[in-house]
Amino acid sequence: MGPIERPRRVVQPPATAPVQPLQQTGTARSGHQPWQPAPQQERTAQRRGATAPPLRHALYGNRSADLREALSRLDAQVDEAARRQLADWIREEYEVQHTAIPVGFVTKCYLGAPFVDHILDLAGAIVEHYAPGTPMPEPFGAGRMLARSGSYVCVEVYGDGLVLPVLPDGSVVQP
Repeated sequence: MGPIERPRRVVQPPATAPVQPLQQTGTARSGHQPWQPAPQQERTAQRRGATAPPLRHALYGNRSADLREALSRLDAQVDEAARRQLADWIREEYEVQHTAIPVGFVTKCYLGAPFVDHILDLAGAIVEHYAPGTPMPEPFGAGRMLARSGSYVCVEVYGDGLVLPVLPDGSVVQP
């Protein structure tokens, strides 16, 4: 018997939360990466109730409707040349809008039995489908249960192990 996968938390988008403008901050702080804690000065200012909004990295910005649609078409695309062209557009969009390109995406599969989820890989625009008992390669395995929950459009997987679920409205669940 294979390893038991336990469900992870499912986050629903807030019903009335206003969308805040995205600020470019990743290069302003030298050496700060989005998956690392904020520098001590920034955390102290936030605790004191500073009036300035906390800086957000472009990586956590909302995903556009065009990008979400392109990701769904990447899975459905049959023609290899069209799939590569779509993957190139998605890669460019992530590089320009979100400053980092995911290694790939884990999404729920709608092909039916025996497949339950699949990987969309931007490096080669490969789509791989997985049955429930088939292990996914790392780092994709970390996003598997999130993708199966059905609450997310996709789960972005980055080379350093960062996993970012994307909600249907395009907002990103921060780790």
